[in-house]
Amino acid sequence: MAHTFAFTVRSTEVDFIGHVNNAKYLEYMEWARFDWLIAEGYTIEELQRRHIFPVVVNMNVNYRSELVMGDEITIHTALVNVGKRSFVIKHELHHEKKGLVADGLVTMVMIDQTKRRAVELPNELKELFLSIQKEELIP
Repeated sequence: MAHTFAFTVRSTEVDFIGHVNNAKYLEYMEWARFDWLIAEGYTIEELQRRHIFPVVVNMNVNYRSELVMGDEITIHTALVNVGKRSFVIKHELHHEKKGLVADGLVTMVMIDQTKRRAVELPNELKELFLSIQKEELIP
């Protein structure tokens, strides 16, 4: 089952055209990603304890419909692939009336806090991800 994160578009997120600027969608996905990681037990404190941090290395976003102030959005976040050093997350942004308004695939790696280089996913994290991957796929 995918992780769900909901929010309402605020006035400060709307540009001079009157809709949400494309860069904000990336921020929305980031909010959902961190909410998902925290729900899985990987809080900022836990990541600091392990001396690793998630970093985006690739992102592909499909913008399907504009968002405006007051829109209520639900983001479904799911793990779709786990590698030796990387993992891929899918985000789907849904609006009650407009349906799917955007979706994206985000490839991330864990970097070592000191060396600032990608490291292999810790075994317990990889095992967690592999167990999640089987149950969280978005259809």
